[in-house]
Amino acid sequence: MTRNSTSLSFVASQAQEAQEARNELIAIYGNTDPEEADVIVALGGDGFMLQTLHTTMNSGKRVYGMNRGSIGFLMNRYDTQNLPARIETAVENAFRPLEMTTSDTSGQERRALAINEVYLFRQSYQAAKLRVSVDGRVRLEELICDGLLLATPAGSTAYNLSAHGPILPLEAPLLALTPVSAFRPRRWRGALLPNKVTVEIEVLEAEKRPVNAVADNTEVKSVISVRIAESIGLSARILSDPDHSWSDRILAEQFDY
Repeated sequence: MTRNSTSLSFVASQAQEAQEARNELIAIYGNTDPEEADVIVALGGDGFMLQTLHTTMNSGKRVYGMNRGSIGFLMNRYDTQNLPARIETAVENAFRPLEMTTSDTSGQERRALAINEVYLFRQSYQAAKLRVSVDGRVRLEELICDGLLLATPAGSTAYNLSAHGPILPLEAPLLALTPVSAFRPRRWRGALLPNKVTVEIEVLEAEKRPVNAVADNTEVKSVISVRIAESIGLSARILSDPDHSWSDRILAEQFDY
């Protein structure tokens, strides 16, 4: 077992490839309890990385991911060699999540966090009808669409990009408000917003046109209103190899054709 000054805790998704990688790395480097470790090494895909970042939120733990999943945009390449040295030279980014507060048709209020995005989508065959306000001022009196999402720079290359939203540099103090299949107003393509604003979305005709809301992997059904703002007191810390940093990956996406 190799000793190193940075204590590591290896966590993995349930995928066989990830579990095998975890066993291999523990055999080489040992394993520290997550609460005592300096760095959490996450093995899996992007979904597992998001879960790990949520778990370590505000703990001060740094997360270094290696791809043992299907996509791995958030992950570094998998290699068992010189892991402590790679972690020592890794680039750190800290992210403040979005806080989503919802009210549903039963009057229940729920809160959830999103590192990538908060999005609303229609439940039924009928399009959603939404009213959108920014910092208390109505900006869209009526948006008829399949859905609407608010993405962070970290999440701008995920669902937001698939919905033809803009890619945001990681350092940009911006959020992307992007519609999904907007029917009215037909020409509205979305907006770039300062990351300090509060976005409020009201669901119009909620019984006739039911809408769900999702913050990363937390879904709330039949919402009537959603409030979204960047968290002031919470943050997650992620490490990336200097030759393949998150900033580089997001920049590369803009030239990928």
